[in-house]
Amino acid sequence: MVEENKNKEKKTRENPCTTKQSSKKRNRKEVAIFGNYRNYYGYRVGQDLEEDPRIKMLNREWFEGKKCLDIGCNSGLITIAIAKKFCCQSILGVDIDGDRIEDARWTLRKVVKTNAIKLPSMTPKSADVNGLQNQTTKSPTEMTLEKSIDTPCLQGEDLFDIVSFQKGNFVQNWRPPEDNYDTILCLSVTKWIHLNWGDEGLITLFWKVWKLLQPVEFIDFLFICFFMTYLNYAYFGQGGVFVLEPQPWSSYQNNRLVSETAAANYKTIQIPPQDFQDILLDKIGFRKVENLTSRLSGSKSGFNRPILAFWK
Repeated sequence: MVEENKNKEKKTRENPCTTKQSSKKRNRKEVAIFGNYRNYYGYRVGQDLEEDPRIKMLNREWFEGKKCLDIGCNSGLITIAIAKKFCCQSILGVDIDGDRIEDARWTLRKVVKTNAIKLPSMTPKSADVNGLQNQTTKSPTEMTLEKSIDTPCLQGEDLFDIVSFQKGNFVQNWRPPEDNYDTILCLSVTKWIHLNWGDEGLITLFWKVWKLLQPVEFIDFLFICFFMTYLNYAYFGQGGVFVLEPQPWSSYQNNRLVSETAAANYKTIQIPPQDFQDILLDKIGFRKVENLTSRLSGSKSGFNRPILAFWK
């Protein structure tokens, strides 16, 4: 026993920083210069919520049977939940971080494999689904996704055929596989684009989104022009929808020191978040905006952010 204690003391003397280094590793805060936090949804949604509150604000008609794009999808929980709840024709999640894309693909494989997020039309009516599911312990992710559907999905495809993920820098060099999308999501992403690529990067984001969205059909455009006086601008055709959740300026201030680039861009930004709506309507060319924020309830502290829907 005495000899063992002497050996432990000797090891401590040979490497006196071991305890301090391990302590620092445990206490080191994750730095995500692009907002690519590993457990982002874990602390945003929380274990006490059935689903991400933002999903309840979205309209089914924006997604059902539509081609959709999720910019800055992180680990893909919103992307997958939307596919299940609203029955998209397809939905693609894009993120700058390859590790987050791998997380998203892993999540998709996991929930499909365990039948926790299979489309209802793929499940035999005679199967005792509840009994099978109760035999295994579900992760918080699977439980959240299970609760994210209000009505049965009518499509018969498997989620593997509907949901996909790609690594890419949307602002700089990512090339979309589709020419047009019906609905594009950009949720809590603009701050990170702004801090990393400045005002120019933000405008590039908005302009690319506008170009990728489905245009208004020509016959609808003529209808609007001819009848808008009588309709009081209520009819806005079939143009694509851009769902935007910008972070407030105070959030920029809190994250301005994540990198030297962010610190430099923070000082030169001329377009604050409160001006995004005017930029999108007056400069980019969107025709209509709806503020969805009043529908939001149940968000965790610090995440009560405005959510806006813009129509092309």
